[in-house]
Amino acid sequence: MARKRPAIKAVIYDRKGRVLSIGYNSYVKTHPMQARLAIAAGEPDRAFLHAEVHAIVRCRDLQKAHKIFVSRWDSQGRPKLAKPCTICQSAIKAAGIKHIFHT
Repeated sequence: MARKRPAIKAVIYDRKGRVLSIGYNSYVKTHPMQARLAIAAGEPDRAFLHAEVHAIVRCRDLQKAHKIFVSRWDSQGRPKLAKPCTICQSAIKAAGIKHIFHT
């Protein structure tokens, strides 16, 4: 049986709590921004698409982005640690998102 990878979701909100974008991790896709950030962080092998970067790329108006919430859940529905990695922290900072919350 194949090992199931963790499902991670990132949601970007504006100041009023409205959802601006949602991103999911992918182990088969990447994005030029993800690859560039992974190389800059010294981790070129982690160029698969992270949920935080996916949400940032999908956000139509980053000027309104106020907070990001990153969550990860196991197969039993229990929350697991989803603190953004150094690659994602640099992407969040570059996007100008001030508040980071995670499970």
